[in-house]
Amino acid sequence: MTPVITLETLPVRTRATVGAPSRTSPVITRLLELGLTPGTAIEVVRRAPFGDPIEVALRGTRLCLRRADAAAFGVVLLEGDGGHT
Repeated sequence: MTPVITLETLPVRTRATVGAPSRTSPVITRLLELGLTPGTAIEVVRRAPFGDPIEVALRGTRLCLRRADAAAFGVVLLEGDGGHT
């Protein structure tokens, strides 16, 4: 799977598959532990008014991520998802 864009730039209501993180840090490690792992389907639910944080839905739960942390994850759009479902 080749990441096309990063999670931070994924439009709201768009579904994608998560790629491997491009860097490591304690926060990235914790996100991996929480289920944000390569191959996981994810959807951006909403963004705060100034774009930070980003709320995402995955594996039956929701997480809020800082844009800087979301930028570490590449994503590939799911087939048939043109950006707005």
